[in-house]
Amino acid sequence: MSDLQVRVGDRELTATWTDDAPEVREAIASGLPLAGDAERWGDELYFDVPVDVPAENARAAVPVGAVAYWPRGNALCLFWGPTPASEGAEPRAASPVSVVAEIDDVRPLRSLSGGASVAIERE
Repeated sequence: MSDLQVRVGDRELTATWTDDAPEVREAIASGLPLAGDAERWGDELYFDVPVDVPAENARAAVPVGAVAYWPRGNALCLFWGPTPASEGAEPRAASPVSVVAEIDDVRPLRSLSGGASVAIERE
């Protein structure tokens, strides 16, 4: 069962919380709903959020579909494929991020041509 509804432009997605970074996840959950105009960096979108917490279990390489908090930029990131920092096809952040959720199906993001408005709320 999905926990979150994620809108990227006109695309409706769902995501499920992970247990990788419970304190960061709680900070993100407390701030919901979150929305913003996202910038694109390879197959990643990121947008500013009003959350300021330290990294927790942070790493640069993340799974496809990761929803992660980037503490350096106070931003939430959505990953669905390689970025300019990737080694091969793996998604890789510019610097370590804390994964808080995973998008259930990233296929709708593959046709995205640039940045987009993003909104995340509880399902």
